[in-house]
Formats: sequence, C-alpha cells, structure tokens
Amino acid sequence: MAVTAQQRIQIEKTVDRLSDRLLDISHQIHARPEIGNEEFFASRTLIDLLEDFGFEVEKHISSYDTGFIASYKAEKEGPTIAYLAEYDALPGLGHACGHNVIGTTSCAAGIALKQVIDKAGGTVRVYGTPAEEGGVNGSAKAAYVKDGRFADVDVALMVHPGPDSYDTIPTLAVDVFEVEFFGKPAHASENPHDGINALDAMLQFYNGINAYRQQMLDTDRVHGVILEGGQAPNIIPEYTKARFFTRARSRRRLNSLTRRVKAIAEGAALQTGARMEFSFIQNGVDDFFINKKLDATFREAAESLGEQFSDDDFGFGATDTGNVSQVVPTIHPHIKIGSSTLIGHTQAFCEAAASAKADEALLLSAKALALTALTVIEDPELLDSIKATHKDVVEQQTFTDWSI
Repeated sequence: MAVTAQQRIQIEKTVDRLSDRLLDISHQIHARPEIGNEEFFASRTLIDLLEDFGFEVEKHISSYDTGFIASYKAEKEGPTIAYLAEYDALPGLGHACGHNVIGTTSCAAGIALKQVIDKAGGTVRVYGTPAEEGGVNGSAKAAYVKDGRFADVDVALMVHPGPDSYDTIPTLAVDVFEVEFFGKPAHASENPHDGINALDAMLQFYNGINAYRQQMLDTDRVHGVILEGGQAPNIIPEYTKARFFTRARSRRRLNSLTRRVKAIAEGAALQTGARMEFSFIQNGVDDFFINKKLDATFREAAESLGEQFSDDDFGFGATDTGNVSQVVPTIHPHIKIGSSTLIGHTQAFCEAAASAKADEALLLSAKALALTALTVIEDPELLDSIKATHKDVVEQQTFTDWSI
C-alpha cells in the first residue's frame, strides 16, 4: 500500500504547525553548545518536546546521563522505526557540525510519524545519542549497539546538514586511544644513567609510526599528539602521554592497523626500558554499511518536497552511526544548509547551522524522514527488500576478532 495523500498532508501539516517551536529549539541548542556527555540542556529540551507529544521516555541509556530513548507504540503491529538524534557540540567551536539541527529534525520526524502510525501500525522511537563527536566515553551509539538497544529495530534514520544534499556516503572506522609511558626520574646531568626516559620512549613510538607510514595502505590514517612530555629539561621525564586516532576503510582493516600501532608502542617501551599502557578512551567507531534501497526511499521523499541532490564524491569522515548501520538498515544523507564551499567543523559551518537555510533544511528533512518511514511501513515488500540488501552487505564483510 502506498502512502496516501491524506497521510502526506497530515505529516507535512504537523511539521508546519510546530515549525516555530522546532526552530526555536534548534536555535536554543545552538546558542548553548554542550560538548559530548555534557548535553544536559539539549537532551532535556528534546525530551520535554517528545513528552509533550505523548512519547514515553527512558533516560540514562547505557550509562550515558544525557542519553534517552523516546517511544510510541501503536496498537496495530508493524515495523519499528528508529530516528537518531545527535546534539553535542565541538569544543571551542560550538555547533560547527550542525547537531542542533540533527537532534531537532529527528524529534520532529518522530512526532510527525506518530500522527499517522496508529492507522499504519508499528513503533516509532527517537534515540538521543550523546557524544557523536567522540572524546572520553564518546560515541554513545556504539554502546547502544553493544547493549542490544537496536535489536528489534527495522530501520534507522537520520539526516545531517551539509554543503550540498546527497545520499549516504562511505565513512571510515576509527579507534581513539591513549599511549602512556612510565619511566624513572633522575637528574639529567648528575645521574642520568639511573633514569628511564619516558619521553625517549614516546619519541621512539612517534618515529616508529612515521617509519611505518611507508608501508601503510593509502586509505589508512594514523594521527596523534603528545599531551604530556615531561616537567623540566634537567629531570629525566618519568611520564609521557599521547592521544592517537587510527582510521581505515573497514573495521577489519582497522583492527589490524591498531594492533600494529600498539606493537610499535610496545617496541618503544622495550627499547627504552619504560613501561607502556595502551587504553581506548571511547567506543570504537565502525565504517558505514550503505543501504542503497533505503537511501533511494529517502531521496524520493526529499525530492518530492523540492530538494535537489548532488551526486559528487565528498570524501571520507567518520560517525558512530556506522555502528548502527552494521546491525540495522540505516541512512545518513546530507541536506544542504549553505554554500557548496561550506566545510564542517569550522566557524562558518557553525554560523550556517543557525541560518535561515538551516531552518528550511530542518523542516524539509523532518517531513522527508517521516515520509520515508511511512513508506517503509506501508510497503512490506520494500521493507523486505531493504532488509535483504542489508543482509547481503553484511555477508560481504569478513569479520575477525575485534580485540586488540
């Protein structure tokens, strides 16, 4: 059964009727940026919105104080639709990735779908997902996946603001970890032979990675900074710490790369006599399993609302939505909010995320997301095809032990 004209009108009118409140919420969150795991104002504001429209909200998801899952289940059985809401900001930049738009859009889509789901059948959920930008205990979606929070979900949907409108693109898998070296202090002039230089170990590690770059795949990335390097030149450094990212096109490849980087750190410790500790500071981020059928369903909905899409290649980033995509058919398209020269994680993008164009994109995206979900609910054959596509993509992957 196709989406009816009446259903479509109901969805569009719901978003239009709420537009003032939705845009006010987006701008409030933009004006009060909160970094990952500190999004107390943003999460509370979005929860209040959803509770006002009859959603039952579970809070503190997977030990994340700012995480939530808002749910509404129709009496009539049907698929479970998940909307992914992000709302964390970037340190020092504010909402330079537009998460104020993302979080509000997903909540608006959930509310709009709720208006028609009683007759269509199914469950609508909005997942409040902290710390997409990473950091200590970052990438909450990965924890939700590990805890089985998506086990009964049929499709997961979200839209990201961008310089142009385009389908979901490939993303990289990412590990974020810290390497610490522990040495032994000594006077650098009087008795250096009694010391163990933790800074030497760190430099050996850093240089070892640089030497390894010659053998890395072109698509591999390793980058990091030394956070602590010693206290004074006349004291043999007893402690150093660095934070590193490794990135690769697939989780399987990334596991191999991260193991190699850890081995280089172990070698540096062996060479200098220092002790090394290697620790992940956040959840690992997985590459995106793209579902072209689900992407096409969203694109058709957005184009029916007047959006124009680009087919250009926009390069590679990373998102913990990739973790969701590995267990549930998922989309992560972009909708244009400014100039095609706009670059994420910049002051210009932060300004664009509160612009009139971003407001227009928010409302259009909410309607398109609700229409996408309703199309999937009303067309069981399409949903079966989307799930079959996801199964095929998963089966093409070769997984190994994820431990390091």
